[in-house]
Amino acid sequence: MSKSDLFSARRQFLKSLGAGAGLALFDTRGLFAEALALKSTASTTEGPFYPDRMPLDTDNDLLTINDSITPAVGKITHLTGRVLTMTGQPIRNAFVEIWQVDSSGSYVHTKGRQPTGHDANFQGYGRFLTDSKGQYYFRTIKPISYTLIGIFRTAHIHFAISRNGKRVFTTQLLVKGLEENARDGIVKRLDAKALDTLLVTFNPIPGSRIGELAATFDLVLGKTLEELEDGTLGGGVAISEVQRPKR
Repeated sequence: MSKSDLFSARRQFLKSLGAGAGLALFDTRGLFAEALALKSTASTTEGPFYPDRMPLDTDNDLLTINDSITPAVGKITHLTGRVLTMTGQPIRNAFVEIWQVDSSGSYVHTKGRQPTGHDANFQGYGRFLTDSKGQYYFRTIKPISYTLIGIFRTAHIHFAISRNGKRVFTTQLLVKGLEENARDGIVKRLDAKALDTLLVTFNPIPGSRIGELAATFDLVLGKTLEELEDGTLGGGVAISEVQRPKR
């Protein structure tokens, strides 16, 4: 899928939510009416499988690598959200990274692959620079549970946020209502309130002919972040490669 096609798909996805509550996430009217009630998102460990070698493609579409016409295997998911302060203010130019296993339970990390093989068409890692409303967008697959190096993990997507070139936050999105959550060692260490900030519902997109899903995960950072004078990032975590996706 070309970059123009990807953002066309994004626009179509947002349009499909127009009749429901989802569109309100991208409407500033009344957005901060209850800002003071925001609860910070729980932080979790980064885990051992952040890419040790970046994939050939690092954009926000994890289903295709560069201009390949063969998509990754999995339930296509449009993952959206905002990065906010605890007072409800959007954090622009936040560098959002995600990484997750493919449909076989393999990471991009060279030591995080299943002995049975991996999906060579899945990017496994993506990045996005938030806009003026703190919004991000990824096209990926619904995460799956897996056992790797003898350790069971429930379905999750890793998130990391950098600001001004510094890593400021890491966490893991979890699938709400998944029975396997109760077996996960990291989940067991979270109290109920912290866990609730990480649980996300994956909903079918009405009218999708291929069974696409939509998931929304807002990240509320429990600290104040300062911005460079020109509003840009400077040095640090893979910053030299960051480019705002073309629209």
